[in-house]
Amino acid sequence: MILFKHIGQPSTFLGISSFQILAMFRRGLFYSYLSIYLRHYLGLSVTETTLFATMPMLSNILFQTFIWGKISDIYQLRRTLILVGELLAAVGTILVWYCHTFFNDGIISGYVIIVGLTVIEAFWSMSNIGWSSLISDIYEEKERSAIQGQLSSMGGLGRILGVWIGGLLYDGLGQFYPGWGFEKGALFFVAAGAMIISVLPLRLLPEGGIGNQATQTALNPDKKVSPPSSISNGFILFLTAMIFINFGRNSIAVIQTQYLVLESGLAVNSRALSYIVNTQSVAMVITGLVTGWITTRLGDEKALILGAVSAIISLIIIGTSLNLTLIYISNFIRGFSEVLIMAASYTVASVLIPPSSRGRLFALFNATFFLSWGLAGTLIAGPIVDYLRANGYSEVISYQSSFLSAAALTAVGAALYIKQSIKKGF
Repeated sequence: MILFKHIGQPSTFLGISSFQILAMFRRGLFYSYLSIYLRHYLGLSVTETTLFATMPMLSNILFQTFIWGKISDIYQLRRTLILVGELLAAVGTILVWYCHTFFNDGIISGYVIIVGLTVIEAFWSMSNIGWSSLISDIYEEKERSAIQGQLSSMGGLGRILGVWIGGLLYDGLGQFYPGWGFEKGALFFVAAGAMIISVLPLRLLPEGGIGNQATQTALNPDKKVSPPSSISNGFILFLTAMIFINFGRNSIAVIQTQYLVLESGLAVNSRALSYIVNTQSVAMVITGLVTGWITTRLGDEKALILGAVSAIISLIIIGTSLNLTLIYISNFIRGFSEVLIMAASYTVASVLIPPSSRGRLFALFNATFFLSWGLAGTLIAGPIVDYLRANGYSEVISYQSSFLSAAALTAVGAALYIKQSIKKGF
């Protein structure tokens, strides 16, 4: 059984996988610890900390849907959008750090970071929509689940390194204090550097687009690509199910690290936290290698359901136990479910989306994922924790209640998708 192979041109896969490694390195490095910095160093409430994901993701999706997605479809630009988006985000990241150091009030500094990241995401969304469309442009339908799994595996390696280095920099290699890496800028600068380096592999990638339309449009700006097809009912039902699945499983993404470092709970330090978080990354690497094998035997629809059920199990474990071993197991299952859901759902979406509408409709599909990282935390997980704390419940019970609520929400999405798949006769 071949678990890993280059599909298509080796140089193309090298460029895509290199970019994925660097992108996941930057995300693991920066976002794994930002929630803790905002909550425990700058003093924002649990709900307020979720805004660092909610506001930027709203900006991301609005710009993907109404600006960059349309530009991508009209001019069939993919690689160009990724390159420009990453470079602008790198510059913006440095400016956000610089601006947040102007204020002595931790709350104000925290909101400067939130607002700054919101502005950055308006441009970063160029990279997101270009990436989603480019994969479908390059690879055939039968290859997409396997390639997404392989990219998740490569990205997992980058995430492991990013989380580990982030844990070291967060407190200055243990020589300073928790939060040092953000306050003094080390984490901001390393993240920005990773973005700049990540554009280098783009030289190995084609521009993308369907046929020769990108070239023709560049030469003849007045000649437009054929009008986008209407959205099918199947795609709408699929998006509805993915909203519940993604909003459920990702509603705890921002607050989980806060929970793990609670003195009244597990009380892990930044290094131990990096090990726990990286258990998910290890699972992503392993699962990514066998995703093609899984989807070939189960089919993308059943693989997506398996991923959703695994996410529910992971949330139930972390929502009912303070045993550290079980927390590691929960994170491993979370990594397994993450890859299956991402790979299978992407392929299902790519089949439902006509080529001429990839920019616009992939923006809608991406919205179910990107918004779930913040909006679900702001509207569901964060308020649950703050409400229960305000009414006298312990910190541990408050957080665990939000995890169980997330499991219930994910179960609703899984049920909707199973119902839809049964009607189709899967």
